[in-house]
Amino acid sequence: MGTVFADVTLTNAGDFVRVKEGLIPEQNKRAVQIRAIVDTGAVTLVISEAVQEKLGLEILEISEATLADKSKVVCKVAEPVEIRWKRRSSVCKPWVIPGAEEVLLGAIPLEDMDLMVDPRNLELVGRHGEERLGMLYQARHGQLNFTADDSVFPYQ
Repeated sequence: MGTVFADVTLTNAGDFVRVKEGLIPEQNKRAVQIRAIVDTGAVTLVISEAVQEKLGLEILEISEATLADKSKVVCKVAEPVEIRWKRRSSVCKPWVIPGAEEVLLGAIPLEDMDLMVDPRNLELVGRHGEERLGMLYQARHGQLNFTADDSVFPYQ
């Protein structure tokens, strides 16, 4: 299968709070538009140090990660970012890999946004069509499905 790319916007999630609290104006939210590699083998969002700096992300912890070639690398885990693709979004703590040149959009944010790779057309698509579908599980009552409605979830 070939490489699949997605045009996403990454925003420092803390800036949403800073805007709401009146600490910064809306236009000062730090965001970057990026062409990310959709990597279902990556666990989460992986960003470069340059993207971390542009977004002004603080480092929360240091951790070890295993790369695709099975080598280990010490990386930084940054404060949360919002990932936006079309009308869908997810918030996660990105892993900052030293020397990374590409942004990788991994499995957890893909699942959270109800997205999958269409292997025939080599593109990112909604797992359940254009409308985002969330899944809730209840221990005694089985599975409940719901769809996000703009009036309930205006930021989706």
